[in-house]
Amino acid sequence: QVHLVESGGGLVQAGGSLRLSCAFSGQTDSSFTVYALGWFRQAPGKEREFVAASSRSGGSTYYTDSVKDRFIITRDYARKAVYLQMKSLKPEDTAVYYCAADRGSAQSMAAHQLGLDYWGQGTQVTVSS
Repeated sequence: QVHLVESGGGLVQAGGSLRLSCAFSGQTDSSFTVYALGWFRQAPGKEREFVAASSRSGGSTYYTDSVKDRFIITRDYARKAVYLQMKSLKPEDTAVYYCAADRGSAQSMAAHQLGLDYWGQGTQVTVSS
């Protein structure tokens, strides 16, 4: 069993920055390295969408076009956490952000989000204009 707990959301003005964190806990110490990790978001009245993903090794990352050059996903193996550094935030980035873990590939997380193994509860990000 894997548990994911997001934090770091809040209210920020357009152009500002936030860093989201997702704490990972699993059955064994090695569990963290078994999973690709990703971030998704869901804005009011919209479907949940892929934001970013990191491979098991952290060597490969993937982003949706709207956040490229503004968001960075990283993972910390010592702390067993994944982060989403967000800068130049826009009102359209307002959403609940979810962390997800999957034993499949990071590259496929965007296409297979309905089948991902584990999800966190989400953290709200609100960007004011």
